Amino acid sequence: MSSPLVLSLDVAGLPRRWIGTEEAVLYYARNLVTWSLGNPVCVYRGGISRLTGRRSEIAPKPIIAVRGKVHTAHFESAPWLNRDTLFRRDRHICAFCGGQYHAHDLTKDHVTPTSRGGRDRWTNVVTACRTCNELKSNRTPEEAGMKLLYVPYAPNRYEGMILANRHILADQMDYLLAHVPKNSRLWSGRA
Repeated sequence: MSSPLVLSLDVAGLPRRWIGTEEAVLYYARNLVTWSLGNPVCVYRGGISRLTGRRSEIAPKPIIAVRGKVHTAHFESAPWLNRDTLFRRDRHICAFCGGQYHAHDLTKDHVTPTSRGGRDRWTNVVTACRTCNELKSNRTPEEAGMKLLYVPYAPNRYEGMILANRHILADQMDYLLAHVPKNSRLWSGRA
């Protein structure tokens, strides 16, 4: 089994990105980790010291804060929108019929179609099954006589980190969920 991803934060505790354990080890080796949380996810062993006779080890933790600039403007922007993260935000539930589907049976539907001025943004897209998407066609839900079962919203940065990783460790999930609004759909069904 491969090593889990490490949650990389800035020194203020704002999520930056998911990184591999090898990259986390480089941050530790360069003394760039200012603080960390959780139990080590693995152990990397290096050479043996001539002075002490001990083998060097680096054991990255699941959450690390990396020295550097705090990017609050980046934090305020919505996470990257793609089909996978959209389907996870909406818990694979069609916004029109309420059915839960596998990803290959779902589509990204623009509430206001792009051909009619709608934007490809979190607040204008919902998950739809293929049947409902075809039925709605190039119309708004009102024009198609279809009711939206939930309102599209832009996830915050913490929600975006949850949506971007399918294999989140308990320590990482606890850290991220502590910053997710209680009205988020992530609380009613983990992503």
